[in-house]
Amino acid sequence: MLERRKQMLDLIAREGGISVSSISKQTNVSVVTVRNDLESLASEGLIVRTHGGAVPAFHPQIIERQKTNADRKERIARRAADMIEDGDHVIIVAGTTTSLIGKYLLGKRDVHVVTNSTLLLPFARVNPSLQVTLVGGEFKAASEAMVGPIALRELSQIHVGKAFIGSDGFTLERGITANQIDVAEVVKKAITQSSEVILLADSSKFGKTGFAYMGDIGCVDSLITDGGLSAQDQKALKNHGMEVITV
Repeated sequence: MLERRKQMLDLIAREGGISVSSISKQTNVSVVTVRNDLESLASEGLIVRTHGGAVPAFHPQIIERQKTNADRKERIARRAADMIEDGDHVIIVAGTTTSLIGKYLLGKRDVHVVTNSTLLLPFARVNPSLQVTLVGGEFKAASEAMVGPIALRELSQIHVGKAFIGSDGFTLERGITANQIDVAEVVKKAITQSSEVILLADSSKFGKTGFAYMGDIGCVDSLITDGGLSAQDQKALKNHGMEVITV
């Protein structure tokens, strides 16, 4: 089922909008099954249903990132949510993994989330006990994020206990990096405005270096990742003062 829905997402993203009958023909799946799958994808916020079909809900880059290592991202986000306690004030920086934290905050009370992620908002709508402050700024569709000087200025006015960040790559030598400068600047500000920094990154990000620097590896207190890091790499990260949590 998961593979079939990924195939449907690929078709919708590639076509920019497609009918149920066309999906049925191209996937060799019944019209009834296609409709059911589209309803599920729409409920997850991945597509928008139209009369007789569907269109992408997000920028193609976001859709592609959401599909990459999706199972790992869910496990990582769930573990990150476990670190948030009733009454906490946290920053959740935009990202396809970090935004999923909101999905797992149901049942927690008096949690205040400061975020630049528009991907997190659907989870906030269905969680009345969650207080969300969405920082302003320029909307970047390719990241589903608010960025720029206004976002940085608003983040500078708050301080929280924990900041949950993502990255496009991290290494011992070059630290944590992003592929876009404006995204990196928001992460840098979030790091300075929090007492504890938690990096959410699957093991495929280790050893990669993005375009824009966000911080030294030592600025990260905890890394939540999957089991793909070698024992040697985990030891090296721990030697830099980082707690490594695998899921």
